[in-house]
Amino acid sequence: MIRLAALSVFLVLSAAMPAHAQATQGNPPPAVSVVVSAVRELVDTVEVTGTLVPREEVLVVSENEGVRIVDVLVEEGDEVREGQILARLSRDLLDAQLAQNAATLARADASIAQARAQIVQAEAAGLEAKQALDRARSLRNSGNATEAVLEQRISAARSAEGRLAAARDGLSFAVAEKAQIEAQKRELMVRAERSEVKAPRAGVISRRTARIGQMTVAGGEPLFRIVADGKIELEAEILETRVASLAEGQAAHVVVGNATYEGSVRLVPAEIDRTTRLGKLRVALPRDPALRIGAFARATIETARRTAIAVPVTAIVYADAGPSVQVVEGSKIATRPVVTGLVADGYVEIREGLPTDQRVVARAAAFLRAGDEVRAILAPATPAGAR
Repeated sequence: MIRLAALSVFLVLSAAMPAHAQATQGNPPPAVSVVVSAVRELVDTVEVTGTLVPREEVLVVSENEGVRIVDVLVEEGDEVREGQILARLSRDLLDAQLAQNAATLARADASIAQARAQIVQAEAAGLEAKQALDRARSLRNSGNATEAVLEQRISAARSAEGRLAAARDGLSFAVAEKAQIEAQKRELMVRAERSEVKAPRAGVISRRTARIGQMTVAGGEPLFRIVADGKIELEAEILETRVASLAEGQAAHVVVGNATYEGSVRLVPAEIDRTTRLGKLRVALPRDPALRIGAFARATIETARRTAIAVPVTAIVYADAGPSVQVVEGSKIATRPVVTGLVADGYVEIREGLPTDQRVVARAAAFLRAGDEVRAILAPATPAGAR
C-alpha cells in the first residue's frame, strides 16, 4: 500500500511539472500541433433571413366616391405600363350632369349676348338723352325753353345713364355666371377622366380587390396594388453588432426556394429597434417573374475581403496585455504579441507581430509557457473552427 501511494504521488507531481522540467528529467518533450503562418484570402460574411417585399408599392384607389365599377381589365401578375386603364367606373350620372352643364352654359352665352345688346341700346339712349339735354340748355339760355323742360331733359339723361350702368352690371353678372358654369364643367370632366382607373406607375399587379359591381369607397381598400417597375427585394433583420460592417453595394448571395440570385445591399439600417436590437436591411434582386412577394429568403452578404497573414482562431491567446500567439523557435516556445484584424472561416488576420513561415501552436494552451521545450508536429491546414 505504501508503494502504491508513493507511485501515485510521483505521477501527480510529474503531471504538474512544466514541460521543460519534465524534459530535464529525461522524459521526451510534449508534442504540440503547429501550423505555418501564411498569406491567405479572408472573406467575412453575414448571413440573414427575411421576406421578399416590393421595393416600392403603389396603391391605386378611386377618387370618385360612391361610383359602381363596370369593368376590370387586369389580373394579378399582369405587367402594366404607366397610364394604362385598369378598371372603368359607371358614367351614367356624369354624362347626365355634363349634358345639363352644356345646356346651362348655352343659356349663359345667351345671357351674355343679351346683356351686350342691352348695353348697346342703353348707350344709344344715353347719347340721345345727352343731346336733348344739351339742346334744352341752349334754348334755356336763349329764353326759348322753360325751366320745366330743362328739368325733364336732365332727368331723362340720368335715367339713361342708370340703364347703361345696369346693362353693364348685367353683362358682368352673366360673364361671372358663365365662368362658374365652366368651372363646374371642368370638375365634371375631371370626374369623367377619373372614371377610368389608370396605373400611376409601370409595374406588376400584385393584388386586385376591384370587382365588377363594387361601389368605390373613400379611404377603403386600394383597388389595385402595383409593384413599381416590378422590382422585388429582400427585407431582412440584422443584429445591431453587425450593422457597422454593412455598406451599400456589397454583394449578396440570395437563396429563394431552390433558386439563387446575385443581389446587392441597397439600404443599410438607419434605425435599430430598441426592443429587439435589430435593424431592417434591404437587398436588391434582379427582376424575375418567379419571385413572389411574401416568400422566405436567406442571403449571405460579403462584408470584407482581404489577403493577409492568417492563423487559426484557436492559435490566439487573449490576455489583459492583448492578443498573442505561441510560436516554436527551434524546439522551444516563444510568445509573440500580435495585432489582429478580420476573422473569417476559422482564421484570423494578423496585421502586426508575426511574419510568414512561422510555426504557430495551432491550439494555444495555458500549460505552455515561454521557454518550454516541445516537439512540433505539423497539423492539417484546415483549422478545427473552420467547419
